[in-house]
Amino acid sequence: MKNKPKTLVLLDGNALIHRAYHALPPLTTKKGEVVNAVYGFTATLLSVLEKFKPEYIAASFDLPGGTFRDDMYAEYKATRQKAPDDLYAQIPRVKEVTAAFGIPIYEREGFEADDCVGALARQASAAGVDTIIVTGDNDVLQLVDDQVKVFTMRKGIKDTVLYDRDAVAAKYGFTPSQLPDYKGLAGDSSDNIPGVKGVGPKTASDLLQRYQTLEGIYEHIDEIKGT
Repeated sequence: MKNKPKTLVLLDGNALIHRAYHALPPLTTKKGEVVNAVYGFTATLLSVLEKFKPEYIAASFDLPGGTFRDDMYAEYKATRQKAPDDLYAQIPRVKEVTAAFGIPIYEREGFEADDCVGALARQASAAGVDTIIVTGDNDVLQLVDDQVKVFTMRKGIKDTVLYDRDAVAAKYGFTPSQLPDYKGLAGDSSDNIPGVKGVGPKTASDLLQRYQTLEGIYEHIDEIKGT
């Protein structure tokens, strides 16, 4: 009988903090310190440990400053409003909780937390370890494959879903690896990515189902109405 692969859980720290902060009321300590994001992050962590019982676990957080995306596109996330100060104030507390659980934290200047999560997931796959990424950000769904799944929140912190290849296909109508091309076509208002003028989510999905990639679309551009 073939041995079952071991499991690595990767925590997309900033995505979970933002999700918890906006999902929960402003809970405070006796000293008046706001801790709703800390509470939500910790509750999610405990739930994940109980549900998946991973052999390995790691976390990643954003570092201050820009990333390589800002160098490539100056307007990246330019329309996004700055998060409240009491959210940022909770990040060190969340890191304290993470350290208290003995969970290593991986960060790198010029990269976002989900970049580090993606790199760790690929390294785990190469070592024959299955990965479950815990996040509140659907952009990470592009990493889903036979060894990588994404556990994310649809609403709040308790309405959760575990995405494998089939679940991603059911949601979007195409494979996880096509998500970057989908974002390029349909755009992403949250990251201020403009997309292609006149192409919305349905048209982008239809084009990718028919032509597979951006390159495939351009090869058949004369066949597409409205171009």
